[in-house]
Amino acid sequence: MPRAVTLIRSASLSSVAEYAYAATAPAEARLIFLAGACPLNEDGSTAATGDYAGQAAKALENMRTALADAGAALHDVISTRVLVASSRQEDLATAWQVVRDAFGDHDVPSTLIGVTVLGYADQLVEIEATAAVLDP
Repeated sequence: MPRAVTLIRSASLSSVAEYAYAATAPAEARLIFLAGACPLNEDGSTAATGDYAGQAAKALENMRTALADAGAALHDVISTRVLVASSRQEDLATAWQVVRDAFGDHDVPSTLIGVTVLGYADQLVEIEATAAVLDP
């Protein structure tokens, strides 16, 4: 099945970034706007308390479920925003590495942001995403 997302790389910008600088989807693509994927267990409790990598992994697991329910997968994501409740770059990098590894070669445009607090008790990571799919 053809994919809707085309990643755009720029030879004019730094190659240090571990993601494409832009992405497009054709006009006929169906866009999927995900709420922030949180590291919540099915019972509503926060997973991996105190663990940035563990919470990023759980948020990704929940994102995959939301994408599947909408008829999409990680390779259909067109951009992400990763929110990390910390002012320490090391904590942001820890969460980012989990997200980056999950996306592999589909290195979508992303923004990594340190924030003061997130919405659930003990929550350290949240991942927002937009996806695009071509329906048959």
